[in-house]
Amino acid sequence: MNNYILPTYNRINLKFINGKGAWLFTKNDKYLDFSSGIAVNFLGHANKKLIKALNLQANKLWHTSNLFRISEQEDLAKMLCDYSFADKAFFCNSGAEATEGVVKIIRRYHYMLGDYNRKNIIVLDNAFHGRTLTSIQAGSNKSHREGFLAKNNCDCGFNRVPSDDINLLEKKINNNTAAILFEPIQGEGGVNTFSLNYFKKIKSLCKKYKILLAFDEVQSGIARTGKMFSHEWYRVSPDIMSLAKGLGGGFPIGAILMTNKISKCMGFGTHGSTFGGNQLACSVALAVIKEVSKKSFLSKIQDNGLFLKEKLEKIKQNYPNLIISIKGKGLLVGIEFKASTEKFCSLAREKKLLLVPAAKNVVRLLPPLNVKKNEIKIAVSVIEKCLEELN
Repeated sequence: MNNYILPTYNRINLKFINGKGAWLFTKNDKYLDFSSGIAVNFLGHANKKLIKALNLQANKLWHTSNLFRISEQEDLAKMLCDYSFADKAFFCNSGAEATEGVVKIIRRYHYMLGDYNRKNIIVLDNAFHGRTLTSIQAGSNKSHREGFLAKNNCDCGFNRVPSDDINLLEKKINNNTAAILFEPIQGEGGVNTFSLNYFKKIKSLCKKYKILLAFDEVQSGIARTGKMFSHEWYRVSPDIMSLAKGLGGGFPIGAILMTNKISKCMGFGTHGSTFGGNQLACSVALAVIKEVSKKSFLSKIQDNGLFLKEKLEKIKQNYPNLIISIKGKGLLVGIEFKASTEKFCSLAREKKLLLVPAAKNVVRLLPPLNVKKNEIKIAVSVIEKCLEELN
């Protein structure tokens, strides 16, 4: 291992030298990648359309300041707004940066209305919103906060609630509440979905108390669940939303989408990003959106997601002592285990399948969105072999 890299990751001793589609290659072996860089490589590795977009733009212009107009950014903003609830977009470089921006804008919105005390945001148990100082307070993992905050393990500015308890959520709302910030489908928190009525009631509470509804769709957005944004499954739209991960198909880019009502609070100098929305990042993201927004593409994600879950449900019946449930939507799928997820992922890796763990003893399956049905069958076969060994 390289002694010059800060050891913030317990790195697996694998070094990939190239990739193609859903496959990654070391010097001697090939691995089926059902982690996709943790829900990032939406169109797989070495995708021709993304390579073409990147090369075309790289030969023209990589980056200018946001002090000037950027055509590619304007095109991407329009496309994202056309496919969503939003009227305005802001671009940055990551999911944590986008969600941090969401928090800033929420607080600024109420400040501009003269509601200076409305700073607090209601978040969910098992939430994950990134690793910035603000987002670790919004998230549920106390170990992420240890030693970093002025007041140890503080949730300063955030009130946490369990899921699907609308009465308790309403009790948490007071004159200091600015917004409700949820992931419509939790990824890191254990691939947790919610009831349709829960989100409809949340939307009603936001209207009743004149607070904002914010969604973190960093992991669940950009077609991962078979709709452009996972909140569409609940038939509820937010006022503001963060995006990243699959938006660039592997190229770093994040975005904040918002309504006109929200955008009016943000004038010149209120927020910024040196690299956010530069020509190179936006050109690649445009190529991603053009591909994944096709109705036929979204339909195939839903079909493959159902196929994967049906196969896993059949396996679950044979291993009730190991598997509690199969969770998720589209190609954001979780297997909830009674056994150690670390051991299971290690076994799968030995059999050349890459998976990624989540909280609450869940293993995530996050294949590229253009995964082939035969590759899903291979992954399911490996999972079954691992279960046989554990059993």
